Amino acid sequence: MAHTERITLFADIIVPLPLPGLFTYRVPHTMNNEVAVGKRVVVQFGRKKIYAGLVRKIHQQIPTGFTPKYILEVLDKEAVVYEEQMQFWTWITQYYMCHLGEVMQAALPSGLRLASESKIVLGENFTPDHQLLNEHEYLITEALSIQSKLTISEISEIVGFQKVMPLIKNMIEKRLIAIEEELNEQFKPRIESFVHLSKDFAAEEKMRELMDQLNNRAYKQLEMLLTFLAHSKKTDGQAEISRKLLIEKSGGSHAQLKALVDKGVFELVEKTVSRLPVYAAESEAADIQFTPHQEQAYGAILQHFEEKDVVLLHGVTSSGKTELYIKLIQEAIDKNQQVLYLLPEIALTTQIINRLKIYFGPKVGVYHSRYNANERVEVWNKVLDFSTNNTEGHQIILGPRSALFLPFTNLGLIIVDEEHDHSFKQFDPAPRYHARDAAIVLAKMCGAKVLLGSATPALETYFNCQTGKFGLVAMTERYGGMQMPEINIINLREEKKRKTMRSHFSKSLMDEVESTLQHKAQVILFQNRRGFSLRLECEQCNWVPECRHCDVSLIYHKKQNMLHCHYCGYGMAVPVECPVCNSTAIRMHGFGTEKVEEELGLMLPKARIARLDLDTTRSKFAFQQILEAFGKGDIDILAGTQMVTKGLDFENVKVVGILNADNMLSYPDFRAHERSYQLMAQVSGRAGRKHSQGKVMIQTHQPKHPLLQHVIRNNYGQMATEQLHWRNQYHYPPYYRLILIKMKHRDSHLLNKGAANLALSLRKIFNEDVLGPEYPMISR
Repeated sequence: MAHTERITLFADIIVPLPLPGLFTYRVPHTMNNEVAVGKRVVVQFGRKKIYAGLVRKIHQQIPTGFTPKYILEVLDKEAVVYEEQMQFWTWITQYYMCHLGEVMQAALPSGLRLASESKIVLGENFTPDHQLLNEHEYLITEALSIQSKLTISEISEIVGFQKVMPLIKNMIEKRLIAIEEELNEQFKPRIESFVHLSKDFAAEEKMRELMDQLNNRAYKQLEMLLTFLAHSKKTDGQAEISRKLLIEKSGGSHAQLKALVDKGVFELVEKTVSRLPVYAAESEAADIQFTPHQEQAYGAILQHFEEKDVVLLHGVTSSGKTELYIKLIQEAIDKNQQVLYLLPEIALTTQIINRLKIYFGPKVGVYHSRYNANERVEVWNKVLDFSTNNTEGHQIILGPRSALFLPFTNLGLIIVDEEHDHSFKQFDPAPRYHARDAAIVLAKMCGAKVLLGSATPALETYFNCQTGKFGLVAMTERYGGMQMPEINIINLREEKKRKTMRSHFSKSLMDEVESTLQHKAQVILFQNRRGFSLRLECEQCNWVPECRHCDVSLIYHKKQNMLHCHYCGYGMAVPVECPVCNSTAIRMHGFGTEKVEEELGLMLPKARIARLDLDTTRSKFAFQQILEAFGKGDIDILAGTQMVTKGLDFENVKVVGILNADNMLSYPDFRAHERSYQLMAQVSGRAGRKHSQGKVMIQTHQPKHPLLQHVIRNNYGQMATEQLHWRNQYHYPPYYRLILIKMKHRDSHLLNKGAANLALSLRKIFNEDVLGPEYPMISR
């Protein structure tokens, strides 16, 4: 969008703050041709803050009631956000009741955001010339020569007055000073030195002469030259190799390379390189052979897509859903469309990426929170590249809920795998969106289709299929005729009566585990609590250590020998005695994954045991490393939280143990039974996935519980029918919508009074549809 320099323009800017509306700034005439919708610009907000805002609209309407500030700088040559994303952001603000600035904060990778109190630094080419500086400019530049960075408030103190922005702006224009963000933007491309062969030595004769000279005088340099010829690759017709790789492969030194450069043999060229892994497609894996039930499901999906935009693929675990996804992705790629493959969390990307890269190679990009700020910006730019070039960049994106905000322009298909998973819901901070529901709206805006996949669909999704809003395709057989696992319920009351329990493990479960290990097969144990002990308690006065910030008991972690709060992260040392009664009789109660790992190690000393939970997967590649070791057979028993329930496919898993089903069943939430069924059915699906029927052992004090009977029979339909009946009777989703209003205050008496007044006001409008006020499960 080009503008003549004489026109006075204004821009409405999205600022990354939780404030309503847009903010109008004046465009300097010199920036008229630079400013465009979707570009980032540096703006002053308030007296002291400077942010990178996003241009939403450009116009000539003069604001009334205030004098707009000027845009300070345009950060981008091309737009980083397109109109399609802006419209999607607007819908999110309206539906999830938040502000555009909050959506911008969630959508843009941190490497594209500049938001902090500005720091002022000396200009890059500043040379002190006191005759050209006025008094205030001299004071500021002198201070910056002593202290490299100053805040706006510090500059205000130096010059002795408050309104310093006009002075700062004037000094920026003179290039005396600069805003720190201007100099140190968060995203920095990775630059590497590459070695090229000089054109003077491209001819065969010249090269032979050179080799003879080096052979006589500088044999190490000859080795480096030979290494270059053997390992360099042609890029744009020019043979090249990275400097680092050449020195590493040749065993030479920087001095030898410099000598060859000085002789004119090599040239050093700096290039921008990607930090992202590059995948190569395997051509022999291109054809997918469907089984008859896959072929039938595929035809049904295409048929539904003719009439509906959203289809649910309800396939039992290990039914071969991924092959259908790959086939549909290929069709979208053939139409030159983009594909978004949403997964509930980064945990799942490890195995899925390995499947997809075989077929689609460099077209595949991964976007998730374990990437650092620079890597996330690179993925963003790769999606932009495809949008502008249609040849380069990422055409397929795998990622969790945040991948929804990437700058797609030609989206053809969205796959939401494991669509039931509650980690698709963003709880805090705003925008509190649900990625599955938002994906459906985004697809409608882009004219794309949505395929939801799950073995245990969310009841809301299942209800939409029953009412005809979504299409439904069922896959009831496992791939290759594999049998569903045999599910056994272990009555912990009976085991305890017979005194056959070994710590927290029943005899039946341990017999199966030992038998499995003897047959060189693997075991997965699921305990939905991390840590060692769920709580410490004084046996004299029943005192339990609690978090000083939250109303929860602290959980003991043996490895650190610390008590930790799993909500806010607060930690404290284990008390030697009870602070209330001074007793030393402090005992542990309950157990988490850390204790499962330790006790199994004592009972099965020859077994190789690993743990998969938040504590063991904090580093960037820890999750992948644990899963790879398990896949190779280097781990016999994998104990973990719900991370082990998610879509993992290991052919040698024979037994799955659910150590405490009661925790899930008794959780005080209207979705507790639905989620319990989903977790138990999903983790059960990890057993016996290739060669033989697996076994699932569920430990419980409630063996007759109706939900456990549905799990045994793999009867999702009956469970869904029962739960939907209760949801309708008690006015819960999907028949009714719930709005949760939370009130917070330091003074509990004032809070109670305010909550009662609000409830009274709401009841005048909504009558009996108002519940509460109630204290939450965790009040603080």
